Amino acid sequence: MLSVRALFGIGFLVTSRAATVLAQQGTCPLSAAANHHKKDCFSSRAASSMAQTIKYLGQEEAQHIDEELFSEYGFSVDQLMELAGLSCATAITRVYPLTSLVKAKPSLLVICGPGNNGGDGLVCARHLKLFGYEPTILYPKRPNKPLFQGLTTQCQKMEIPFLTEMPEAAVIDEAYNLVIDAIFGFSFKGAVREPFGSVLETLNKTTVPIASIDIPSGWDVEQGRADGLQPDMLISLTAPKKSASLFRGRYHFLGGRFVPPGLERKYQLNLPQYPGTDCVLQL
Repeated sequence: MLSVRALFGIGFLVTSRAATVLAQQGTCPLSAAANHHKKDCFSSRAASSMAQTIKYLGQEEAQHIDEELFSEYGFSVDQLMELAGLSCATAITRVYPLTSLVKAKPSLLVICGPGNNGGDGLVCARHLKLFGYEPTILYPKRPNKPLFQGLTTQCQKMEIPFLTEMPEAAVIDEAYNLVIDAIFGFSFKGAVREPFGSVLETLNKTTVPIASIDIPSGWDVEQGRADGLQPDMLISLTAPKKSASLFRGRYHFLGGRFVPPGLERKYQLNLPQYPGTDCVLQL
């Protein structure tokens, strides 16, 4: 684990304790026309009704949809990963706009796992950098595949720093406004292995908000996990998974505006209509 001194240097002085990120439900403060588009953001009642009508996917069904997107519908992995990561970054700007962050720098910690969820996190970090945030990435288990190597290089060329170790909970609380959990997605099953067991244990000790991509890491995709990670925000991709019905955080968004109508009909997804040209919507 990294200490405060090791992460920031001997001369670094911590001046404030962790505080939660300020965000207001039902507003889109980052939009250039935020006040004009308040009608596009959902009240609690409308969001609740929408979440009840949309279909929540089991693990096998989610995997079948992914397979069909790649085969029958001609999408590539990197194409969907780019769209998903952009959706996640956009949703995060809606809930945690730059003007709401309480630290001196708009610092974010993005923790990426070894699979496609981690790839979504890398894309998300790159877009957040372009949006004016200062992401730092922890990517402890990197796949030896060209796709992920390319995504890593893109982040490095964007001058996004990479950590070599998981910071201590106190360091995270002092240094970052938000943690983005991109460790495990809907393919996850079984026990959490190291180094991610220790990573999740540390995250459970932090006080800064956590935004999880698709699934709160460590949760069973269908049953959830009552004693697991409890994020402030969940960004479901394509369609929510069954465990999302157990999410009790403040903000649940849907991202990944790429589902073909034939696929939506086949699986009876009942996806809500995205407002305007938005790539995300609040459930």
